[in-house]
Amino acid sequence: MTPEPSRRHLLALAATTGALATLPTYTATAAPDRPDSLPDEGSSDTLWWQAPADEHSMIEQGLPVGNGRLGALASNDPGRELLLVSDATMWTGGRNDTLDADGQFPYGRADFGSFTLLARLTVDLPDHDLSAVHGYRRTLDLARGVVTTSYVRSGVTYRREIFASHPDDVIVLHFTQGGGGRYTGSVTLEGTHGEGQAAVSFGAAFPNGLRYGAAVKAYGSGGRVTVNGSRIDFSDCRDLTVLVSGGTNYTPDARTDYRDPALDPEKLARAKVRDAAAHQADVLLRTHVADHRALFGRLDLSLGTSTAEQRARDTWERLKARARDGVPDPELEATYLQFGRYLMIAGSRDSLPLGLQGLWLDGNDPDWMGDYHTDINIQMNYWMADRAGLARSFEALTDYCLAQLPSWTDLTRRLFNDPRNRYRNSTGKNAGWTVAISTNPNGGGGWWWHPAGNAWLCNSLWEHYEFTGSRTHLERIYPLLKGACEFWEARLLTTTLPGTSREVLIADSDWSPEHGPLDAKGITYAQELVWALFGSYCVAAAELKRDGGFADTVAGLRKRLYLPQVSPKTGWLEEWMSPDNLGETTHRHLSPLVGLFPGDRIRPGSSPSDLVAGATALLTARGTESFGWANAWRALCWARLKNAQNAYQLVVNNLRPSSDGSNGTAFNLFDIYEVDKGRGIFQIDANLGTPAAMIEMLLYSRPGHIELLPALPDAWAASGSVTGVGARGGFVVDLRWRDGKPSEARIHSVGGRTTTVEFGGTSRTVTLRPGASVTLKDFTR
Repeated sequence: MTPEPSRRHLLALAATTGALATLPTYTATAAPDRPDSLPDEGSSDTLWWQAPADEHSMIEQGLPVGNGRLGALASNDPGRELLLVSDATMWTGGRNDTLDADGQFPYGRADFGSFTLLARLTVDLPDHDLSAVHGYRRTLDLARGVVTTSYVRSGVTYRREIFASHPDDVIVLHFTQGGGGRYTGSVTLEGTHGEGQAAVSFGAAFPNGLRYGAAVKAYGSGGRVTVNGSRIDFSDCRDLTVLVSGGTNYTPDARTDYRDPALDPEKLARAKVRDAAAHQADVLLRTHVADHRALFGRLDLSLGTSTAEQRARDTWERLKARARDGVPDPELEATYLQFGRYLMIAGSRDSLPLGLQGLWLDGNDPDWMGDYHTDINIQMNYWMADRAGLARSFEALTDYCLAQLPSWTDLTRRLFNDPRNRYRNSTGKNAGWTVAISTNPNGGGGWWWHPAGNAWLCNSLWEHYEFTGSRTHLERIYPLLKGACEFWEARLLTTTLPGTSREVLIADSDWSPEHGPLDAKGITYAQELVWALFGSYCVAAAELKRDGGFADTVAGLRKRLYLPQVSPKTGWLEEWMSPDNLGETTHRHLSPLVGLFPGDRIRPGSSPSDLVAGATALLTARGTESFGWANAWRALCWARLKNAQNAYQLVVNNLRPSSDGSNGTAFNLFDIYEVDKGRGIFQIDANLGTPAAMIEMLLYSRPGHIELLPALPDAWAASGSVTGVGARGGFVVDLRWRDGKPSEARIHSVGGRTTTVEFGGTSRTVTLRPGASVTLKDFTR
């Protein structure tokens, strides 16, 4: 019989793993600073459209706002503003720790659970139907984090602004006008799980014990605002402000089963909107914009100048023209990168990390439950963060892994070696932790076991340390690194290479996500990830002066690991420790290339030429037509191989407009994943992975090495600049270029001391104290 978990057991695991309880993600906060004013800056990072969203196509057309936890899609319809409101922790399901007959995890909405909507908010303006207005325009100002709608009706210009404030923890809708107009209509708040309409607030609970609630408040000037049954009515208001907040009693602590029993979300939501309503809307706006700009402004980008004709088109027409004419639109391409940064800021702060759909939903049945896929998707979501000046947003992933570690450890120890699990350890040993392919926020796994998932998560957390040099971060993630190494020490098998007497260590039975045989040993995917994990752990143990004996053991295991070779049959890097291709040669996943990207074991100029050629041949065979996230990964790999044109083509492929659910970019710039012919879904990883590829084309780094413009495409070569790019080793780089060559590079130390800066075979060694910087010029020598 499998031992049952207990609260005492989880308390002990939390103590041994170092995963300490933190504040609930929805909590009372101190009053924020209120700036007196903001500089009146025009923003070039603005998207605009000439039509509102169709209420029935919100995921493709609604504009996203978010404060890192609380988010919404806005329709911007003049007569009926609809907000689909979400909270990152609004999850059904639970620990899901009873395995199916095949030793794998159940994977349904009732057991594993699903990410769901919190509420629907509507503001009805009966006399403002789209047919009754003209001059309609809506914009998303990425730099300010504000969605704006404007139009003219009966000679009066009406304007509304929508934003999600992190300091005030509310979503704000502010309606104004110029020319003597008035607002008359109603506000309705309703739940999405059968709670019905609520005049000012509602609260309820899921069967899994998660409590949730939301509240709304409206106020205006020059008119009346009253509660009327299940709605709020307003009449003859010169301006109107509507505030909404909400959340759950989720808390990232396994010891309390991820719930805070003392927290009443409905009561807290009412307090949030009441406190925000004590301030005028312009004060709330200034507070929000100052907070948003502090993050967004950390990276500025120019990839060249677009034509006046291109600039005159709205965003959707511009996307269509880019695809139709094949003419580069460098300002649009730069704005696409900034849109990814906007989504990161809006979707990843002080709460759960970004899952498959980020923070935004149009219903309660997202494909794959909107979960956290650990075999590429959650990792890709965070490749951009440190590269793009958003280290603050990365912390959501760190917090999540630490909060889940006690539960992941418990599941691994109790269930992984179940005799029905085809991926169990043949050694009979079991230690440490691993994960399933899908994970939820409640300590649970879904679908199949994913043995190498622990290594990939750890490698992502380690790379954040390489960018920041934060000892605090290293101390926090150390239990995750050590536990993953303990798992692999118990799992690795000894085998003798055919035709030799050499013994090596290989991974036990697994598959190469997500294709090929299900029980292959020594798959390239696992070998590469574990090799990187062991190396990271040894450095971490040395830096922190911990567990010297175990670190020596891990170093010894690493030396004995089999490292993948090139197939003598195909000339490709082997995927299954076999000279034969045992799966789909054009498969969407690049699992065997994790040593090229995000890893560094395979790199031009340093690795054996046949290894680089084998990786290149495999990547070529995978093709350039796939899902958005798959194209983003391909672009990153081509950037690592310094093939600018292939990398750029994949970026351009992702910018193609989606039609009838096809792969590509939707009306609102969300990336669409074609599930079936004629049906596509939003999946956020391409919106975040493609910008990461664009940055990697401009700068490659590893500790001790920075390479400028490694894969600069012709379309961006004439002139450009980027400021605030993170570089591994503890640096930030500002870079300008002209005619394909750097004209100036400023290297700032954020903890790093020495690195080599290279371009075109010319290299310079830079030594800086933390906080200092140096400017380099003339890279032609």
